Amino acid sequence: MAVYRTVVVGTDGSDSSFAAVDRAAGVAAAAGATLVVVCAYHPASRQDVERAQDQLGEEAYQVVGSAPAEDTLQTARDRAVQAGAGDVVTLAVEGEPVETLRTVVRERSADLLVVGNRGLNTLAGRILGSVPAEVARKSGVDVLIVHTT
Repeated sequence: MAVYRTVVVGTDGSDSSFAAVDRAAGVAAAAGATLVVVCAYHPASRQDVERAQDQLGEEAYQVVGSAPAEDTLQTARDRAVQAGAGDVVTLAVEGEPVETLRTVVRERSADLLVVGNRGLNTLAGRILGSVPAEVARKSGVDVLIVHTT
């Protein structure tokens, strides 16, 4: 059985991705591995920010830049620690999910990538591809696809 030193898990703030974080945290805890939790995001456009300011007033700061990604990562970190992970690193990375995860796996010399299965069984997922399917094909490391839906 492989012993993992660095486990990477992707999250987008969905219940499905948080279930993947929980499983990745359990694997990392059992292996004594570092858990790297990654959230890919796109910054809010100026137009999006202006619309948010009109609707949210003083609360508009919450949608600017990487703030939603950082909130997602804080929740994921809390869940990972609760699931037993001892060494947790969080990364908010501007970009597309598949390329972001592949880059983090490579840069961190990860030996396991964990993702949820959301999108694998949808029509769009079968036609266009999904994050789990794409990372499984392209990651170059062990991939654990957690049944989350």
